[in-house]
Amino acid sequence: MLRVLTLSTLFPNAVQPTLGVFVERQTLGLAALPGVELEVVSPVGLPRWPLSRHPHYAARAALPLLEEWKGLTVHRPRFPVVPVIGQRWSARAMARALLPLLREIKARFPFDVIDVEFFWPDGPAGMILAKRLGVPLSIKARGADILFWGSRPGIGAQILAAGQAADGLLAVSAALKQDMVRLGMPADKIAVHYTGVDLDRFEPRDRTRAKAALGIDGPLIATVGALIERKGQRLAIEALARLHDATLLLVGDGPDRKALERHARRLGVAHRVRFLGARPHGEVAALMAAADVLVAPSRSEGLANVWVEAMACGTPVVASAVGGAAEAIGGAGGGLVDLDGEAIAGAVRALLDDPPDQQQVRDAAHKFSWDKNSRALFEHLSRAAARV
Repeated sequence: MLRVLTLSTLFPNAVQPTLGVFVERQTLGLAALPGVELEVVSPVGLPRWPLSRHPHYAARAALPLLEEWKGLTVHRPRFPVVPVIGQRWSARAMARALLPLLREIKARFPFDVIDVEFFWPDGPAGMILAKRLGVPLSIKARGADILFWGSRPGIGAQILAAGQAADGLLAVSAALKQDMVRLGMPADKIAVHYTGVDLDRFEPRDRTRAKAALGIDGPLIATVGALIERKGQRLAIEALARLHDATLLLVGDGPDRKALERHARRLGVAHRVRFLGARPHGEVAALMAAADVLVAPSRSEGLANVWVEAMACGTPVVASAVGGAAEAIGGAGGGLVDLDGEAIAGAVRALLDDPPDQQQVRDAAHKFSWDKNSRALFEHLSRAAARV
């Protein structure tokens, strides 16, 4: 029997149902394996009163402390945060707040390993907790936690310390593993752990019919992700200005929305850009399948789930050559481009003029399997648990 405590601030809840759906899916797959018992701790960071009453935090403050979520026992303890200026202390604050709860859980559910699903602030918090409780620790790197937070003053050193102290490490791509090694983490502890994809949900559809359901006639481009500078939607809009017959769907929400709306107006393409906001996972699958091309001009990624999900829909991907893009997107899967609107437009136009076969694109996603993901995670956590 392998008893796992999964620690993740990236985990869906009633207020944020699309937050960390990839962590949720991975956790459900692991929990379904024979010989596995698992509980989830998904900490909720909240500022002190009166900031906790701000609309940004108020709904999260009302989340239950304990609930059954799709058959999983999920704890949602609170920990204090100081927005912006207090980021470097978040991991320590999380560990202090969680230690009494984890002691209570361990007395009832003697877990063999703490499975941390993101490096910041979860990783350093997990390191403190694992040491205090005397249990092994595994931490998974997903991209921004290493590529952004790993270089932040006062935070990067904590991430490195957690990586060096962990009994096992995971990276979503071989490229991200090399980034972790360059930070100073031990290569022999790091295993590459590819994401999975739901091939039943993300599947090819009749594009003409799918576009008609959206009221769109003509080429359709999509981007999927948080509307933040790193995701590069600005470049997708600039590419659209060179694709005079196309429509662009922006799926996701975030602080850059108003700036992106202004950018679309300046370029005269606002009438061809649809801001759809964050959508449920099932709707995202339909939107991806309707698109002729998914554009993903990120400045940094580990291995983006949306690349794999789009390919599973038979939709080719035009992505920036970052992280694990070369590992995921190859041949009929699409192409890699420079971070430049003209280059993106050229790559999209080539795919529109000579579209690849949907099934061939889908075949490129077949190496990404939730079954493989679950079995690999079980083996990795079993090895980490055995290191005590």
